[in-house]
Amino acid sequence: MSALRVTRQMLQTIAGHGWRSYSSKPAQDLHIGKPGTGFSFELTDEQKEFQATARKFAVEEIIPVAAQYDKTGEYPLPLIKRAWELGLMNSHIPETCGGLGLGTFEACLITEELAYGCTGVQTAIEANSLGQMPVIIAGNEHQQKKYLGRMTEEPLMCAYCVTEPGAGSDVAGIKTKAEKKGDEYVINGQKMWITNGGKANWYFLLARTNPDPKAPASKAFTGFIVEADSPGIQIGRKEMNMGQRCSDTRGIVFEDVRVPKENVLIAEGAGFKIAMGAFDKTRPPVAAGAVGLAKRALDEATKYALERKTFGKPIVEHQAVSFLLAEMAMKVELARMAYQRAAWEVDAGRRNTYYASIAKAFAGDIANQVATDAVQIFGGNGFNTEYPVEKLMRDAKIYQIYEGTAQIQRMIIAREHVGKFTA
Repeated sequence: MSALRVTRQMLQTIAGHGWRSYSSKPAQDLHIGKPGTGFSFELTDEQKEFQATARKFAVEEIIPVAAQYDKTGEYPLPLIKRAWELGLMNSHIPETCGGLGLGTFEACLITEELAYGCTGVQTAIEANSLGQMPVIIAGNEHQQKKYLGRMTEEPLMCAYCVTEPGAGSDVAGIKTKAEKKGDEYVINGQKMWITNGGKANWYFLLARTNPDPKAPASKAFTGFIVEADSPGIQIGRKEMNMGQRCSDTRGIVFEDVRVPKENVLIAEGAGFKIAMGAFDKTRPPVAAGAVGLAKRALDEATKYALERKTFGKPIVEHQAVSFLLAEMAMKVELARMAYQRAAWEVDAGRRNTYYASIAKAFAGDIANQVATDAVQIFGGNGFNTEYPVEKLMRDAKIYQIYEGTAQIQRMIIAREHVGKFTA
């Protein structure tokens, strides 16, 4: 029996004996202990084990090569294969499809550790979860086994094809169209900024099926599963971005791409709800990734402040620096609590839109603030590529943009908050 098979079987055994207890039981059964003990911050032994596995992988295998991947922009396929072998990818896939069936909380624990190593690698891995999520929440049994099942058999990638050159935050502005012809849909349009776009085995794609421009978004769009090797798909060049450079980001053109009706999720017109519903489950892990980056920046800045001396003493002994580190630590801890609350809510079966947007917005903001402060503590060295914090600063910016900008999150938070008083 191969080492790979042994590793994956071990993880499945762990998952079946307590790992899922935190997220898959009703809320009142989530905590093990004496009656009336209330909320607990303690992780289960199984959660700690998976967290430690991800942390070890990040420190020993991701960090040593992260700078080189950032410099070349090469896709980190060896790391992705290794993460798959360790069971650190595709954690959401149900057990019925051969996956571990873990909850969002567990995915967040893993994601924070991977992001600590490199958020470019983490984004490539997490994009799989975003692409899979519409199929997980809306796919029928055949669709799930066909498209999710294959991802448990080998380290394949998928992608979430929604954003377009003229439609990012304004999802209702999507122009890609799908016209039904017999038992097929013919898709024409262009997508942009698609993570894993050039590496995916299949795509979740959102397209307009109602030609009426006045049709509400809730009825105008349909979600499709599209095989990446379908005739008519043209994959654009890899974009060289400010940060997270080893992540594969591309534009994709769909020209008369034929998709069988069997690949429609739920029904025609249900796509917008599916696409937006996926975010409640994927925004907490995005926030966790931002926390992982911020924690790395804090750790690097702290170690440097203990070593660097000015005026005859380590700079950490200067109040200006120690107070800056204190502020950074406060932000990291609070952002972690935010994503854990958002993940806990959705795993408990409750609508978590409010908490997911709070977590995503706050964590994205503090990742940028903490990374910037880390550069400041490093001084001139922080501005140099020989030190790790300039990469962290570049990598952080996207957390305020993808999966819903910081401004969109505030719109959602305001709507949900005010709605409590007007309902």
